[in-house]
Amino acid sequence: MNFPMSIGDISLWFAFMAIILLVTSELVYSFTEYSGSIVIEKKRLRLVALALGIGFMITVVMRVFQPF
Repeated sequence: MNFPMSIGDISLWFAFMAIILLVTSELVYSFTEYSGSIVIEKKRLRLVALALGIGFMITVVMRVFQPF
């Protein structure tokens, strides 16, 4: 059974999600007057964004060392 997504698709998804989460975490940190009403855990949001960024970097390294 073949997996329907390639490494490139997964890499693109990691990059897109990491960018969205990093921008969201920066916006939540910058609006201090509204952050009291937001129920999102800011530290966890940033950690997930960084984990997705690391996942993206791992897939890039995998693609570099993958034979043609």
